Amino acid sequence: MDGVMDILMDTIWDSLRLIPFLFLTYLVMEALEHKAGEKARRRIQGAGKLGPLWGAALGVIPHGFSAAASGLYLGRVITLGTLMSIYLSTSEEMLPVLLAEQVELGVILKILGLKMLIGMISGYLVEFVCRKVLRLNTHKMDIHAICETERCGCEGGILKSAVSHTVKICLYIFLVTLVLNGVIGLAGEERLGMLFVDLPLVGEMTAALVGLIPNCASSVVITELYLDGVIGTSQLMAGLLVNTGVGILIILRQGQSRKEKLGIIGALYGIAVFWGVVIGAAGIRF
Repeated sequence: MDGVMDILMDTIWDSLRLIPFLFLTYLVMEALEHKAGEKARRRIQGAGKLGPLWGAALGVIPHGFSAAASGLYLGRVITLGTLMSIYLSTSEEMLPVLLAEQVELGVILKILGLKMLIGMISGYLVEFVCRKVLRLNTHKMDIHAICETERCGCEGGILKSAVSHTVKICLYIFLVTLVLNGVIGLAGEERLGMLFVDLPLVGEMTAALVGLIPNCASSVVITELYLDGVIGTSQLMAGLLVNTGVGILIILRQGQSRKEKLGIIGALYGIAVFWGVVIGAAGIRF
């Protein structure tokens, strides 16, 4: 009983102490998004051959940009390569969690920089395969699809939105941390870590499967496991590269072709696992 109470109290404290950091982070993000969000969208739309480059750079900005990118892709305003570059570089809830946990700025910049680089390289590779190998036809622009996809939740203002996001992510963190603390307490970190590390590819594939869950909680799980030392850099990157928040949900809900939907998900998963294995083989550690 004492062990259960210890886990519960530790979880409550771990969650409560993050609130001020999360709130300030989301407040800044909301301000930046309101100021530069539409400009970023226009930059992506008019980027042409530089689409994957701009997509990788702007995709690093968390909080919903992958959802906007999904709408732009469904409207055929951006290409599949640009969409992939945005998906792979998107950080979602990873950045707020790392900032709230006061991880060294150098480590955060390395993670974001690597995601951006991978997004850019992969985006151009996808463009090459689509145009030169598969010779896919370019679809006509359909702005109506974008209008149906993008829903503005900003009517309440920056402060209200920041508070809402802070509350939601704190609840996610509390539940995820409670489960993780319980599992780690019962199984032990070493035994849990074996699921991700012991067999070749298994760690990266498992992390990518978790990251593929179209929910903010999945990026929280991956990040918390990394911070707890349960998974390493290669598993962290595999899980975060594939995580698009609600971006994939929009593709699944509003995409017209089942083959296209499965192709996007399969390609995203395969790319994430591939880069995770490469990172592990290269011995990259943060």
